[in-house]
Amino acid sequence: MTKITLTGHIMVPHQDLNQVQRALSEHIKLTREETGCLVFKVTQNVHNPLRFEVYEEFIDQAAFDLHQARVKASPWGQIAQNVERFYNVSHSE
Repeated sequence: MTKITLTGHIMVPHQDLNQVQRALSEHIKLTREETGCLVFKVTQNVHNPLRFEVYEEFIDQAAFDLHQARVKASPWGQIAQNVERFYNVSHSE
């Protein structure tokens, strides 16, 4: 089984910040409840409130793909549609 790790950050447009902040805790909760989610952390940068650090681990590609599909179809997917994503995805045994 190959574990999937995503690291990076998102940049939230200023006009979307309040809505993203309000929706983030539910997004984190739902993701952590997903089958195959090992770690899911999103933290707001203390120096730049528009930047959020992201760290994710999933047990395999299938779990990661299911997460991506769920997010796109979720309220979070709509709220975060203008967010810029800067991610690195790696695979490890």
